[in-house]
Amino acid sequence: MKTVFVDVDTQIDFLYPAGALYVPGAEDVLPNIVRLNRHAAQHGIPVISSTDAHAEDDPEFRQWPAHCVVDTIGQQKPVATLLEPRVVAPNRAGRHDISGARQIVIQKQALDCFSNVNLPAVLDQLGADRYVVYGVVTEYCVRRAASGLLKTGRRVELVTDAVKELNAEEAGKTLREFVSSGGALVSTEEVCARP
Repeated sequence: MKTVFVDVDTQIDFLYPAGALYVPGAEDVLPNIVRLNRHAAQHGIPVISSTDAHAEDDPEFRQWPAHCVVDTIGQQKPVATLLEPRVVAPNRAGRHDISGARQIVIQKQALDCFSNVNLPAVLDQLGADRYVVYGVVTEYCVRRAASGLLKTGRRVELVTDAVKELNAEEAGKTLREFVSSGGALVSTEEVCARP
């Protein structure tokens, strides 16, 4: 079974208290995120990493405080979450050679990683049977990634101890909807116990 890991928005502005749009407690799940990415690298599993890549005057900032502005420290992923070789796919049409890449960074300017015009082609090239999803924020970007991946008809697993929410009630609702739509909930330990 071909597996692809999907690391959603694990960026400095979301993960750490000094970040522009800090998710309280997100730093607590970071060790599991790092463990998952390292497990993927050790077992030849590609990792798709969505990242916000906003302009200084991004329309999203009408709804959310400014965050993950391109070329700022807050927009970067923590070094421990990065894999080599890595390919970055900006949100503009183009062909990206992902052969041999351990990590494909999908840049986006909206909550939904599927807003990047290149993501469908990347998914087609990878040809996964199963997606393993984790990151931040459970009820926003993780929800959209997991929902979009479920629509591919493939198995989708969400790693419950490698996601963090802003609102526990909304996150619970998100997880229930995910399971009722055919998704599976797993732990980091379960994922790392299999090759």
